[in-house]
Amino acid sequence: MNNDAPPISWPGSMAAERRVLDHQLKLHRWARNEPARRFEDVFNLVCDRATLLVAWERVSGNRGARTAGVDGVTRYHIEERLGVISFLEELRSSLRDGSFTALPVKQAVIPKKNGRVRYLGIPTLRDRVAQMALKLILEPIFEVDFYPSSYGYRPGRRAQDAIAEIHHCSSKPSNYEWVIEGDIKACFDNVDHHVLMDLVAERIKDRKVLRLVSAFLRAGVVELHGGLAETLTGTPQGGVATPPTQWITRAHVALGVGVW
Repeated sequence: MNNDAPPISWPGSMAAERRVLDHQLKLHRWARNEPARRFEDVFNLVCDRATLLVAWERVSGNRGARTAGVDGVTRYHIEERLGVISFLEELRSSLRDGSFTALPVKQAVIPKKNGRVRYLGIPTLRDRVAQMALKLILEPIFEVDFYPSSYGYRPGRRAQDAIAEIHHCSSKPSNYEWVIEGDIKACFDNVDHHVLMDLVAERIKDRKVLRLVSAFLRAGVVELHGGLAETLTGTPQGGVATPPTQWITRAHVALGVGVW
């Protein structure tokens, strides 16, 4: 064994961004050109050093990086004590050798204007980075399956765009006369994991990616009183992976000219 071998270097931020964008463009193009294609070897892209570095920068740049999950680790702890590259290398190794285990999310309560509360699940920072890596690779594939009028959880789109479309459709020369608003009560609290995974599998054939998505769905919740609750259904809101699981579902349930 050569102990003098140079350590494998990680790409710089700009190089990593370019590499991830190149992967995303190719995945999106292949998914668009082959509607029935099931992607097989995408786990290596999730574990790519460029993907993990971009994932870290996206997660650490969010204000939520100051909030710890059940392991108590924050961005400061990683940057000042562990070291970012050491943290990412350890994460990458655990993903590649199969030892990675998704930890339960920490329950948090956010008050709503109507006096009710919204329950959120805060994953550990490590899990958020892994989820973001998944999102970076899966998103360009599932984006292809959306209607142009779908706006929820999509890159480059926001609620104001949906409002602008409604205004356009209800004004001359369109002059639509009806706007129908609908909502499914606690829809994503009751998502069937088997149904969701079947939907993901329509596009993804890579078993390692499917196992990773399933692991996050079933990680469980550490409740406010300290008890551990299983997550046999639903997608906990608050993590990076929540929007992807929701937009995968929405891509298959959107009807007509739905504005999400």
